[in-house]
Amino acid sequence: MRPSDLLSWRKVERQRLIAARVALDHETLERFRIRIDAHLERAFPGLATAKLALCWPIKGEYDARHLAKTLRERGALTALPVVVAPKQPLIFREWHPGTELATGPLDIPYPVNSPEVMPNAVLLPMNGWDQAGYRLGYGGGFFDRTLANLPKKPAVIGVTYELAKMDTIHPQSWDIPVDWVVTERGVYRRDGDKLAFLGEPAAGEPSTLASPVCYANEIAPGYFGER
Repeated sequence: MRPSDLLSWRKVERQRLIAARVALDHETLERFRIRIDAHLERAFPGLATAKLALCWPIKGEYDARHLAKTLRERGALTALPVVVAPKQPLIFREWHPGTELATGPLDIPYPVNSPEVMPNAVLLPMNGWDQAGYRLGYGGGFFDRTLANLPKKPAVIGVTYELAKMDTIHPQSWDIPVDWVVTERGVYRRDGDKLAFLGEPAAGEPSTLASPVCYANEIAPGYFGER
């Protein structure tokens, strides 16, 4: 696919997927959020001790702020991304209830004057996601650029819905796949060049993610407040 054709195709797909998400009623979105919260808590216990970057939700995205509140109460530090300039990596600033916020691109709030944070885990919304763990974002390339420039790559957990699943986003050399995808259905892990569905962690049972790859001590959460 030629670059110009790819841009056009991604734009159409992005609009289609956002429209489908926005069309979900509040009760459905809340049910999905509660299920995703539960999957994240059970599969990634280390989020409670992490420096966690999350995104302020827009257009019906998964709202990580509720889980973040819970995790902060357990000791996590949470942060939001800040756009510094076009085509530049993002920075992350600590966020919790009471943090001074300003409005940035896409009318998304971001912290001002709070300490800069180097996250070791990221909850990353996805407009679309494919079988290989690649993400269709908003087209600005901010997160790919940021992940490529961090001195140490954090654990990246894509958070999204099953309705956003695609065969492929036609990834390019600059696209960086996520390590995990969590939807209302359950947890997927990237193994090799594709995602493997690990199911829904059962309450009271050991996490299926607790052993060969455990991010338990490298991950953190966030909400309308701080740790």
